[in-house]
Amino acid sequence: MGQVTETSTKTSPNDIVRFLLELFAFISLGIWGFATWPLPWPGVLVGILTPAFAVLVWALFRSPKAVFRLDPFGKAVIEICVFGSAALAWWDLGLPLVGVVFALVATVSGVISGRAELR
Repeated sequence: MGQVTETSTKTSPNDIVRFLLELFAFISLGIWGFATWPLPWPGVLVGILTPAFAVLVWALFRSPKAVFRLDPFGKAVIEICVFGSAALAWWDLGLPLVGVVFALVATVSGVISGRAELR
């Protein structure tokens, strides 16, 4: 009757690192919103809407099933904006070492991913 075809997708170690970087960026933006702005209202609003906006932008332009397809340059711009915002958020929170390490790991992972995508 119906045959089930098995599609294999290769998940590289860099894909796992990139997924963890995305989660860390979204969580970082939420922490920044809650910690930087005075509570209750500006802090709660910024703490929820900042990561929600980053997730929306990522889902629309950068995710594997993105609504809008971009060329590699456009994808890199989205990544730089989201990951750069997260790194700057840590810098603003008074933890520049976390921001610098995150930015370096995100940059190396982005270069590896970008080179693989251009092949």
